[in-house]
Amino acid sequence: MAVVTAQTQESVTPPRDFQIVPVKGIPIVVAILAGLVVAIAGNWQWALDFCHVVAGGLWTGIDLFVGLVIGPILGSLPVPARVEFSKRFMPKMLLIMPTLVIVTLASGWQLARRIGDLAVAYPQHWWLTASFIVVGIMSVIALGILEPANLAVLFELKKPHPNGELVGRLMRRFVYTAGITGLMQIATLIIMTRIATW
Repeated sequence: MAVVTAQTQESVTPPRDFQIVPVKGIPIVVAILAGLVVAIAGNWQWALDFCHVVAGGLWTGIDLFVGLVIGPILGSLPVPARVEFSKRFMPKMLLIMPTLVIVTLASGWQLARRIGDLAVAYPQHWWLTASFIVVGIMSVIALGILEPANLAVLFELKKPHPNGELVGRLMRRFVYTAGITGLMQIATLIIMTRIATW
């Protein structure tokens, strides 16, 4: 019995040789944020459109994919498999999601300011107000719930004997929250396409 317990514990304990922040990805994030700064400083509509549409599309797609595809798969995996998946997946998300949120919001605000959407009169302005509310909630969820859950998973996995059940619970929180923001993204797409037809 002791041998079985030891083997089970060993299978749940991942090697701690992964990086919480993938250093190789930092130059890519810096380059993307530098491109955003250049686009905003130059007030170039094409560049702002590109940043907003690409980052917003990726944010939406990743949220929906994680919440509706990865979530159910992850929920059916045994604890050791969840731990192993989390060790590879979560560090990447730590860089990807904040970058997409920052680029989407900053370029969107600058774009709206440049083309005059912020000064649109009511009743059309209600669409803009709805957009601010939905995007504000999504941003708070992404940076206030998803990222702390992500970090908690990574720090737990760095421990000599990580708690597989805790990792599973944190991953479920991450996945379900991503799914909720993904569904909210659909509302944002409806609002944005309505604003684009003014």
